[in-house]
Amino acid sequence: MNVFLTGASSGIGAALAREFSRRGAHLGLVARRADELRALAQELSGNCRIYALDVTDRERLLEAARDFEARCAGTDIVIANAGISTGVQTQYYEDLEAFDRVLATNLNAVATCFHPFIGAMRARGNGTLVAIASVAGVRGLPGSEAYCASKAALISYCESLRVGLRGSGVRVVTIAPGFVRTPLTAANPYPMPFLMDAGPFAGRAADAILRGASFAVIPWQMAWVARLLRVLPNWLFDRLLAGRPRKPRAAQTPR
Repeated sequence: MNVFLTGASSGIGAALAREFSRRGAHLGLVARRADELRALAQELSGNCRIYALDVTDRERLLEAARDFEARCAGTDIVIANAGISTGVQTQYYEDLEAFDRVLATNLNAVATCFHPFIGAMRARGNGTLVAIASVAGVRGLPGSEAYCASKAALISYCESLRVGLRGSGVRVVTIAPGFVRTPLTAANPYPMPFLMDAGPFAGRAADAILRGASFAVIPWQMAWVARLLRVLPNWLFDRLLAGRPRKPRAAQTPR
């Protein structure tokens, strides 16, 4: 089993790398931080190749994907996991750049990641493309304008891709995490119901990926929350969320 994984240096990505390594996979690991990637590769007994790059660098990501595909003679699973989250409020001019950066990472880079594998997967009649979305893509949350927009668009993108590839043998899997304890959620200033550790999340996500689930919310309790959010009328949703604390904006975060 050959697995290409972005955002692999920490959080959900590192947990997925460990999980698939335990299941005997040969891994292509992508992340910006070379030192963390090397440390993870050593932990995984070298059963992987590492590519230190930013996923928004389209040509470098394409080059890495093509290199892995060629070296392993066929990629079975591609997991586009790299993502960033910061508070964004459109009223602030400096947040417009942050908005662009979030969408470039969370949405555009997913298409770049999938692109070089689709032709070969279709030719073989087999393969799985996986996007790590979020329950935050179900409805917009105050102060998370870019993150929610990117994840909502990602869910729709994957649905379009899934239907378009129907019958080709290529499966498209969308995983929507609830709250997972990672550096990405560490700054959240609000309650996080059903918060789970990255390791157990990765185990459940791997199961969903390997069985080819088209859409999976993890943990299952958050699936019910997502269903409830979808059916709430706007007036009630707005009233419930109006006073919710907001994630710090990039301009507010100490560097």
